This record gives sequence, C-alpha cells and structure tokens, in this order.
Amino acid sequence: MDRGLPTRLHDLGTLPGGVAARSAPAVSSCGDASHDARNGETVSVSIAPTVSLANGAAAPVIALGTWPMMGSEATELIGRALELGYRHLDTAEEYGNEEAVGEAVRASGLPREEVFVTTKFNARWHGYDLAQQAFEASAARLGVDYVDLLMIHWPNPWLDSYGAAWKGLIKLRDDGKVRAVGTSNFKPAHIDRLLAETGVAPELNQIQLDPTLARLETRAYHEAHGIVTGSWSPLGRGGAFLGEKNITDLAEKYGKSPGQIVLRWHLDLGLVIIPRSTNPDRLAQNIDLFDFSLTDDEVASITALDQGENVARDSDTEGH
Repeated sequence: MDRGLPTRLHDLGTLPGGVAARSAPAVSSCGDASHDARNGETVSVSIAPTVSLANGAAAPVIALGTWPMMGSEATELIGRALELGYRHLDTAEEYGNEEAVGEAVRASGLPREEVFVTTKFNARWHGYDLAQQAFEASAARLGVDYVDLLMIHWPNPWLDSYGAAWKGLIKLRDDGKVRAVGTSNFKPAHIDRLLAETGVAPELNQIQLDPTLARLETRAYHEAHGIVTGSWSPLGRGGAFLGEKNITDLAEKYGKSPGQIVLRWHLDLGLVIIPRSTNPDRLAQNIDLFDFSLTDDEVASITALDQGENVARDSDTEGH
C-alpha cells in the first residue's frame, strides 16, 4: 500500500523499503551497544541511524528536544540521554539552555563530531550580517567552534527579512562555520521565496507534525524540493490520540507503548523526530524504536487520524 509519500530514507534500521524517486539521501544503519553509565550501571544503548542532508551532513533521525530543560537539570538529563544513545540535540536561542547543552556534550566525554547539535535563532537576527552574529552568539553559548545545523526558528514574515537571514546562513555554511542550514515552521510559500532569492532550499524544515496533523501537502512539497522533514511535538500536545484503538492495539501487538508506536510511525514515513521528555524512563523508550517496524497498512491507519493542515500553529501570524 502506498503510504501517501515516498520515504526519503531507504534503509532506516528495520524500516521497510521505499526509495524516493528523486534524490533519497544515504542513511546509516542503527547500532546497539552497551556501556557503563556515570553511576556505574550498565545501560543499553541504541544509536539512531542518520539521514544525509543535502550538503552531506549526517543527521541522526532521533533528536532530543531540550525545551523546557534548564540549568543543571538540563545538563543532567541531556547527559543521561547521551548515555542512552542520543546523538542529536535540538536547542534554540529561545529555549535559554544552549549553555547547558554544550556543558552536557563536554561532560559526556564523547568526541564533538559524534554529537549533532541543532540550534535556532530568533527574529532579532533576521538579516545577512545579523544571522552571522546569531551564529557567533550561539556558538559562544554552546562552547563550540561549529554548529551542525543552524536554523531560522520562525519566518516572521511581517518583518520581511527572513530572505536576508537565509543568505547569511548560506554564507556561514560556505565558510564552514555550520555544516547544514535549515528552517523551522516555514510554509511552502516561505520556502518558495528563499528559492526565488537564492536558489537554495533548506536542508531540513522542522514543522509541527503528529498523526492528527500529518502535513501531507507540506511533506509532499519537501519531498519535491529535496528537504528533509523534521517533526516537532511528534506526540502532539496532550497526546489524546494515543488512546485511539488502532494505536493501542498496535502497542499490544508489538509490546511497545502507544507513544513508541507513534514515534515509529514518524520514522516509517521517513521523518526526523524531536521527542522531548524529562522522565528518564521515557527518554529510554523514545529511542528504543529499532526492533520493530509498522506495515504499510498500519502506517496508513495512523495517518487516517489526520485532521488537516489548519490545526497547525500559523507561522504567518505568530513567531519570535
């Protein structure tokens, strides 16, 4: 059965096949290992596979969402996530925790190149030079020499300046200060403007996406333009749909939680997911997704919960 869109990921752990007709990026396989955590216990580690972005950077398909973690709590939780196998951390200027993210990476003992760091900047940096200043500010807070993926957090179209910020991002990538450039909450019309002004599409666009907001049209647009889709709030706000019978039945079938079923749905659609939790047990569950996959019919049954694009937050009227 057709899942509605060809997946961009042609080998994602145990994902069933399905190669994008255009330029599907190469994807690494996932790995499992175990190591001694800082408290002496041995923990199971599941390393997520990666998807190749347009300029060649390899982004792990599971990113830890770090909002609203703050301070020492954030450093401790992120450190625990790194022990569990997370290798992609998603932060932002707006979250106020870039310092804690950087501290956790250093404290982990992992080589910098093994942790993919995504951050985003606010509207005050919407300009060619300003975007470059935004990088310098974030890099200083993170304590890093480069950022793996730097994004415009919201288009804020009433400022009429996200195009200039995008040109600044491209300059940063050309200079080797960032490995990849992207956007968050951009609609196809916003990306059309970026393409018209620069000819360069975002490598990844983060959008609000869950089974009730499947974003079929936006994902089709991304696919047509070689853009990887990132899902923020992948379990929805409140997660009422986790009680839907088709999801709970699948949870029983596979011996997983309803949340794990939904996260696997995202992966089987070829999406990068950004789940967040301050619960250590849930942190472990959210990356324990590579010992099963959903059938095409099961994916379609979850997609059928879609209520249309109009339930998404409107990036034409809100942002920061």
